[in-house]
Amino acid sequence: MKNKFVVGNFALKVRKSFAGKGLFTLGFIPKGSCILEYTGKMVEEKDHYKDTKYLFWTDKKTMIDGNVPSNIARFINHSCRPNCEADGPKGRVYIISTKVIKPSEELTYDYGREYFNKHIKPKGCRCIKCKSKLS
Repeated sequence: MKNKFVVGNFALKVRKSFAGKGLFTLGFIPKGSCILEYTGKMVEEKDHYKDTKYLFWTDKKTMIDGNVPSNIARFINHSCRPNCEADGPKGRVYIISTKVIKPSEELTYDYGREYFNKHIKPKGCRCIKCKSKLS
């Protein structure tokens, strides 16, 4: 099936979401599970392209440019009420569930204040929490 991936113990699917494309689970994910790694090319701050939105800091000078086809974690959208968090040892970023995630639920994490203010706030947040406030 197109856009379906098995990562470790979890089946995931890329499909349409409130914010464009999103990453959804096809089964239950227990709280505290390491779901997948955010991968890409390691770049130094001075080398990154300012127009990409798939950058993840790993330390003060280095980041992961996740804009590569093999990085399905790039489809995880921002939420003001997320069900995951990004964490990991130096130089790596893992997506960890912060609660039980049910089948068909979208994986989300908080992108952080700097990214939110620069990229999301000007257009308005489209996460489920914020969309429900508008309804």
